[in-house]
Amino acid sequence: MGTTAPPASLTPAEARSVFRAGRAVPTAGWADGHTQANLVAVPADWAYDVLLFAQRNPKPCPVLDVTEPGGTSTVLAPGADLRTDLPRYRVYRDGRLTEEPTEVTGLWRDDLVAFLIGCSFTFEAALGAAGVPLRHLEQACNVPMFRTSRPCRPAGRLHGPLVVSMRPIPSQLVDTAHRLTALMPGVHGAPVHTGDPGELGIEDLDTPDFGDPVRMLPGDVPVFWACGVTPQAALMASAPPFAITHAPGHMLITDARDADYRIA
Repeated sequence: MGTTAPPASLTPAEARSVFRAGRAVPTAGWADGHTQANLVAVPADWAYDVLLFAQRNPKPCPVLDVTEPGGTSTVLAPGADLRTDLPRYRVYRDGRLTEEPTEVTGLWRDDLVAFLIGCSFTFEAALGAAGVPLRHLEQACNVPMFRTSRPCRPAGRLHGPLVVSMRPIPSQLVDTAHRLTALMPGVHGAPVHTGDPGELGIEDLDTPDFGDPVRMLPGDVPVFWACGVTPQAALMASAPPFAITHAPGHMLITDARDADYRIA
C-alpha cells in the first residue's frame, strides 16, 4: 500500500504492511490509539530466565504476551508475523549486537520463544490529548533512552541495568504526565524519576545510549520512564548465545487499544 496517509491515521494492519514492505522508521505516533509492544525472542532454554526477570522487574518489563517455541504470531495482532512486521530488528550473538535487519525470517528458529513487552509509546496519545507536548514527535526523531546506574533484580542467568526513556515535559505539566501514565501500569506506568539525570547515573542528556537526542525547550523538565529496552541491556550484560529483539523505538503495532491498558 502507499504511505501518503498520515502515520497516526493508519490502522495497525496498514502500518504493519508498510513495515513489512521495508520501511524502517520509529513507530512513535503511528496508528493512533493502538498499543505498541517491544519484542524479545530467546531460545527456549533461556525463556524461563526472561520470564522470571520480567516478573521481578515489572516496571520496565510488563509482559503482554508470550509465544510457544517457534511461534511467529501473537493474539495481540491477528494476522501479524513477528518476523517481518516490525520496522527494524536487532540480532544478538553472545551478547553482541551483530545485525539490524528489517526482517528476520531467515534467522527465526524453531526454539525461539517471543515475549511482547509493553511500550511507553502506548501512553503518548493520552499525553497528547491532554496537551502535553512530545518533543521527539515535534522534532521528528526517536525518543532518547539511557542506561541507568540502577541495577535490575537479577533472575537466573539474566542481570543488567534499568533502561529509561526520557521526555522533556513543561514544568507545569509534569503532574499531568505523572497522573495519566500512572493509569497505565501495563505499559510502564508512572515515571521512575523527574529532574536531575545525575541521580540515575546519566551524565549527558545529549548522548543517549539508544534512540536520538531531543532538544529541550525553556521550562522543560526531563522526565524518565522505565523502558522496554531494559531486557536488551540484560541480554548484552548476560550474553545468551542468540536473541532477536526490536530495534529501540521500532515496535510491533498491535490491534489492542491503548484503553485496554488503562486501569481507570
